[in-house]
Amino acid sequence: MFIVILPVPQVFPQSKVDNKGGSLSDRRPALPNSSPRTYCNPLNIDYGYTPIPNFTEWGRHRATADPVIVTYKGDYYLFSTNQWGYWWSSDMSNWHFISRLFLKPYHKVYDELCAPAVWVQGDTMFVFGSTYTSNFPIWMSTNPKGNEWKEAVDSFEIGGWDPAFFLDDDGKLYMYNGSSNRYPLYGIEVDRKTFDPKGTRKEMYMLEDWRYGWQRFGEHYDNTFLDPFIEGAWMTKHNGKYYLQYGAPGTEFSGYADGVVVGDHPLGPFTPQSLPFSFKPGGFARGAGHGATFKDPFNKWWHVSTIAISVKNNFERRIGIWPAGFDKDDVMYMNSAFGDYPYYLPGKNGSANDTNRAEAGVFTGWMLLNYNKPVTVSSTLGSYYPNFAVDEDIKTYWSAASGNKGEWISTDLGNIATVRAIQINYADQDVDFLGKTKDVYHQYKLYHSADGKKWTLLVDKSNNKTDVPHEYIELQNPVQTRYLKLENIHMPGGEFALSGLRVFGNGNGSKPDSVKQFVVLRTEKDKRSAWLKWSPVDNAYAYNIYMGIAPDKLYNCVMVYSSNEYYCKTMDKEKPYYFSIEAINENGVSARTKIVRVD
Repeated sequence: MFIVILPVPQVFPQSKVDNKGGSLSDRRPALPNSSPRTYCNPLNIDYGYTPIPNFTEWGRHRATADPVIVTYKGDYYLFSTNQWGYWWSSDMSNWHFISRLFLKPYHKVYDELCAPAVWVQGDTMFVFGSTYTSNFPIWMSTNPKGNEWKEAVDSFEIGGWDPAFFLDDDGKLYMYNGSSNRYPLYGIEVDRKTFDPKGTRKEMYMLEDWRYGWQRFGEHYDNTFLDPFIEGAWMTKHNGKYYLQYGAPGTEFSGYADGVVVGDHPLGPFTPQSLPFSFKPGGFARGAGHGATFKDPFNKWWHVSTIAISVKNNFERRIGIWPAGFDKDDVMYMNSAFGDYPYYLPGKNGSANDTNRAEAGVFTGWMLLNYNKPVTVSSTLGSYYPNFAVDEDIKTYWSAASGNKGEWISTDLGNIATVRAIQINYADQDVDFLGKTKDVYHQYKLYHSADGKKWTLLVDKSNNKTDVPHEYIELQNPVQTRYLKLENIHMPGGEFALSGLRVFGNGNGSKPDSVKQFVVLRTEKDKRSAWLKWSPVDNAYAYNIYMGIAPDKLYNCVMVYSSNEYYCKTMDKEKPYYFSIEAINENGVSARTKIVRVD
């Protein structure tokens, strides 16, 4: 890898001379799919900007977390922390922001709508935010798309942080809340009309990190002297059982996950599932805690939750959506395998023969084509090196020396490949504004080349007027190419910086060989932990490790890049565990190994 620092090329009508001696053609760009069938995490929405108290300008960043998605009249509605509004979508791909303040008095305070509760009763949507005061109403609307809201009650007697409401089939309404490393989650029945509490709240569940390894506090679960946090309650009913979900052990960590306890009544008692339900500690975008489970209009289950970045601030976060469901034994699961690669979207409303309904929530099989491949750039700011744009770590990023038009980055796939999609993950470097600001947008041109000399325009967003911090482009028709070059036209603020320029498709070669000598060593001293080791596969760049408490229930997956070992510290100390592993390269996935049991 090397850096080329050269002047910005002079632009001519229709074509121009590349600064490496080749030519750039702006004729006949390939078309992004105007009706995409796929999506890629993190979710591409206009996240607001947040300050860090007492920090320099460096600390300003985008952030949101604690998401809730509900379906209402065939559309999806997304609410999350401190965004001064909410989003709606008809297809779970294109999200439209609606500006709205919910907290009295109505001004843009930092904790405006934090960790919101959203639920539907009949034809009405309700919203309530975290609060320990009486200045937060419960809001109601029969036209949230039109931003028409009124107060159902002007304050809620119970209050509490991280609230969630659940309407049972019998018409009874329950409220859950809690966010603490000292106290459990609580639950109580409330009157569905007046929202007055019925009786007193009850303890629902407190963490048991002495038993369940994933509940331990810390990035690598080594901090035994700190108590983990339980937060973010959410309730789902399935086949007569109640699934109370919760986030733990801390939003800053890649192991941030949602666990689940199961009972026969909305207020328990509950029995924990051993595995974390929503869990994504590996890959490009890590973490999957404090979220909500919902059905699309075609009865397919999904889970939305929080992705951790935590570079400029512990609470620098994004949102991800993953397919979920229940198995034949009513075990609740979420699929995070290839969880930040392209997946198929739900079907489209009004399309009776929509084949995408069958594919919904299925991995496309489009592989990452440029992991740790050579990169050249127009310039570099300090130690924000070019390879950080292709190292599959959202915490690191390359930055150009400016945000000027003409800054560029080029990635070499190594060989001609079939390119089907590109994800452009912008990073926040020297941003100079906060909150939700008008006229925030990105503009760029994306070129491709077979030889690195003659370039053809692939995507033209030079007239774009939307904010696309995690731009995902599904090509209408795939292209055979080797090089891709992203040229900046306009940044909303700060420098031209990327945490990930990710190219997806197929490498036109052979899949990797299967993993050999896969060994799992579970310690006797602490059975919450194990050391996994395997022989490296020469033609693989990553591995998926699957684990679970039964051979047919390997529901947790960890993606490991460029390593042949993994320290697993997530297990239920009282259960045997089962493991399998597969190798990954640009051309596909190997067969999984024989399942290994450890007692």
